[in-house]
Amino acid sequence: MKIAFVGKGGSGKTTLSSLFIRHLAAAGAPVVAVDADINQHLGAALGLEEAEAAALPAMGDRLALIKSYLRGSNPRIASVETMIKTTPPGEGSRLLRVGEDNPLYAACARQVELDGGAVRLMVTGPFTDADLGVACYHSKTGAVELYLNHLVDGRDEYVVVDMTAGSDSFASGMFTRFDITFLVAEPTRKGVSVYRQYKEYARDFGVVLRVVGNKVQGQDDLDFLRAEVGDDLLVTVGHSDWVRAMEKGRPPRFELLEDANRRALRTLQVAADATYELRDWQRYTQQMVHFHLKNAASWGNERTGADLAAQVDPGFVLGEGVTALA
Repeated sequence: MKIAFVGKGGSGKTTLSSLFIRHLAAAGAPVVAVDADINQHLGAALGLEEAEAAALPAMGDRLALIKSYLRGSNPRIASVETMIKTTPPGEGSRLLRVGEDNPLYAACARQVELDGGAVRLMVTGPFTDADLGVACYHSKTGAVELYLNHLVDGRDEYVVVDMTAGSDSFASGMFTRFDITFLVAEPTRKGVSVYRQYKEYARDFGVVLRVVGNKVQGQDDLDFLRAEVGDDLLVTVGHSDWVRAMEKGRPPRFELLEDANRRALRTLQVAADATYELRDWQRYTQQMVHFHLKNAASWGNERTGADLAAQVDPGFVLGEGVTALA
């Protein structure tokens, strides 16, 4: 299952995504965690020391390797240089599985040990001083989009992506790559403003969007969120001494997380698992192609000097029955 956590800056989305990742790992589920936020904090939230987090291999720095591996022997892709972030897979492309070992994971993922389990962690890499004025952060998140476009994931295995804050996700088609999107919202007008934007943008693409109310302190906060987001409100989370200790770098054992918050995490998993039955690989592939053609026409063809529409394999549909190139 592919799961995104979104929300405005400071909403607590990274904290909640890290708790959800810990919850899945403790249950023994296969998990790939991806930090796609411009502010790279997921590693620290999963317990890495600052130096360890800084040493994680950046996907954005390994884009050529990622493209070369995923291209495989696809005859429609003339070269690695003509691959862009939206290039879809086709016959001959290499596809990815959550639990397999492959050169992409070897180069870009690191194993993070958690209470009762472990996860693979991948990061886009930070936006550095050298990038200012000459690069767009989406050149880094493009590596994540390519990864998701070539991923064949199944029931009871999880890819959890901590997305960049606000509505910035809509600068590409990546927002359509998920089975469910959890939008973390505080009980304030600013807190629900991103929800309104996301709801509007995602309306025509079948995005399953559920709201997680965070920093909810009482009935008034709960009533406010219910009035603002209606039935999209899935669950709320309040103060956590466990989280406060974790943020100080001294997390207790995960089994000591408060019962109410453990129930909230189980609710998130139940909601995510329920979307498996809604999967439509045909639509998923069509959306991939839609955004690729849009990017090709707006900037890709000019930048690469190639007709990127020719990369689309009209007979190819991504799905669990598709065999990856060895």
